[in-house]
Amino acid sequence: MAAGGNEAGMLVWLVMRLWGCIRDTFLPWRRTKAYQRSRVWSHMAWIGADSLPIISVISACVGIILALQSATQLEKVGALSYVANLVGFSIVTELGPLLVCLILAGRAGAAFTAEIATMRISEEIDALEVMGIDPIRFMVWPKFAAMCVMAPLLALWGDAVGITAGGVFSTLALGLSGKAYFLQTAHFLTMRDLLSGLVKSAGFGITITIVSCWQGLLAREGAADVGRRTTRAVVQSIFLMILLDLFFTALNYIFR
Repeated sequence: MAAGGNEAGMLVWLVMRLWGCIRDTFLPWRRTKAYQRSRVWSHMAWIGADSLPIISVISACVGIILALQSATQLEKVGALSYVANLVGFSIVTELGPLLVCLILAGRAGAAFTAEIATMRISEEIDALEVMGIDPIRFMVWPKFAAMCVMAPLLALWGDAVGITAGGVFSTLALGLSGKAYFLQTAHFLTMRDLLSGLVKSAGFGITITIVSCWQGLLAREGAADVGRRTTRAVVQSIFLMILLDLFFTALNYIFR
């Protein structure tokens, strides 16, 4: 019970510290230090640009799979033209944000946990405090800010790639008009659908960062604990993302 209480207390403390960083960002008299800006840009490049290849491949495959599965069922009722509706709506509101952030949980989240856990065990975090550097602002805040920006942008990129791949496949394999496909997608999707997916991805990105950094800060028992904490961070992030997805989807359905 004591360990569980300490873990919950660490989570609350981390969230409060991050809230303080967010608040200070918008205060005109609190200037962001140059090394913090540099670390944010570095994390944005690593999370965003370096993730594009795998996200592009997976999003394209998902778009083609959705087009093929939709065509299999819609062809039976003579409604093959509605493939564009199903592919576009499914990717933008659901699969795009979820799959992109699942990749980020395994790629970026695991790296966040391993980095912070290693620094905790090797007492580098204590050294930062001795030098007068706030560990949360130095380690966690750049990761948090970069993830908040890049998760929605990567989800948007994944949406575009998935819809395009589905359209190309529908044109080449299903005999649909490419122009009609994209016009129908643009007509069917609304700004609310797009914003719904972007809000989901931002929420997923925040969840990944907080859980990953929280687990990293809890590391105590040597190198073996780094692996355990990294595994817990990925599993917990995925579990919480599914719960958040359920919550956002239900909320969108109720107020639609």
